[in-house]
Amino acid sequence: MKVFGSVARISDLDRAPYAVEALPKSAWETGDYVECEIAGEPSVLYRIEDTRGDMVPIDPGDMLVGVLGEREATLEGVGSWRAVEDGRMDAMTNAGLIGRFTSLSQYLTGITVALEYRGHVVRHGEKVRMQDFALNEEEREFATPTILLVGTSMSAGKTTSGKLACKVLSEAGFHVIGAKLTGAGRYRDILGFKASGAVAVYDFVDAGLPSTVTPEDEFRSAIRPLLSHIQSRGADVVVVEAGASPLEPYNGGAAIDELGENVRCTILCASDPYSVVGVQTAFGLQPDLVAGPATNTSAGIALVKKLTGVTGINVVDPDSEEAFRSFLLERLGWRESPSLSVGN
Repeated sequence: MKVFGSVARISDLDRAPYAVEALPKSAWETGDYVECEIAGEPSVLYRIEDTRGDMVPIDPGDMLVGVLGEREATLEGVGSWRAVEDGRMDAMTNAGLIGRFTSLSQYLTGITVALEYRGHVVRHGEKVRMQDFALNEEEREFATPTILLVGTSMSAGKTTSGKLACKVLSEAGFHVIGAKLTGAGRYRDILGFKASGAVAVYDFVDAGLPSTVTPEDEFRSAIRPLLSHIQSRGADVVVVEAGASPLEPYNGGAAIDELGENVRCTILCASDPYSVVGVQTAFGLQPDLVAGPATNTSAGIALVKKLTGVTGINVVDPDSEEAFRSFLLERLGWRESPSLSVGN
C-alpha cells in the first residue's frame, strides 16, 4: 500500500506519475517530496493523515510519500531531515513531515513511525518540491479583520477556541475563513475550523512550507501570497491560529507582525495561569482574553484575573458560548448582520 501524507495535499502526486530516485544527501532540501518505506514495530502511532485528512493505518512494508522538514515541538519531539543517517528516518508528524528525531518525549520513545528512505520524488530529472505547488497570488494588502489565537505552548487549546470562534461567528451570519499560519504540518486543525462553519480554510502548507521552522525571511516570503489569497476571498473575518507559542522557533512573532493592525482580538490559550504571565513578560503580548486549560475552573479564571488583569472564558463549557460570542462581536465592533460587516 502507498499512502500520501497530508503535506502532499497541495500536489498532484496522487494523480499524476512520477519516478523515485535516491539522491545524495548534499542534494536534499527542506520541502523535497520523498518516498519512504514503513519500518519498525507497529504501535498505536502507526497511522498517517492522508490528503483528505483521514487517519490511515499503516504497516511495515507500506510506502509513504511525505516531505523533508523540521520540527521543534516542546511537548513531543525535535528533529530534522539534516539528522538523517544511513537512510533511517522518522515520521515526525502523522501528516508526513519526515526527518530524524534528535530529542523525543519519553512518552513517545519506541512508538513513533520508523521509515527507510527509498528516494526523492522526481519528474523529468528534477526533484518535486512543495514550493512547486504553493499559492502564487498577486500581492495585495491584507486588510481583513482578524481574530488571533496564540498559545503558551502546543496543546494549549488554540484549535478548540478557534473552532468555537468559527462556529459562533458563522452562526451570527458572518463569512468566516479559518487559517493556521505557523506550526508543523497537520490538516486536522484547519479541517476542524471548516467543520465548525468556516467557508474556507488555509495553512502554511498551502504556502509551500512543511513546517514554519524556517528562516524568517523565507517564512515571510511564503506567507504573504497566502495572506493575499485570503484577502481576495472577501471574508468578513479571519480566525487565525498561530501554532505553538510566539516564543518558539516557528516564526509566531513574524506571523503576528504580518497580520499587523488587522488583529481586532487576541486570545491567549494557556496551559495554566502562571504561563500567561510568562508570555506577557517574555513576549510583551497583552491578550484580550485567556482561554485553554488555565480557565478550566472558576479558580483558574480568578487566578488569571488576579495575576494579569485579563478576563478568562472556559470555551469548552457550553454555558460559556454566549459570553464568548458576545465578547467576539464586541471586540469586532459588529452586530448580528453580515450587511453591517466592515470586512466586505
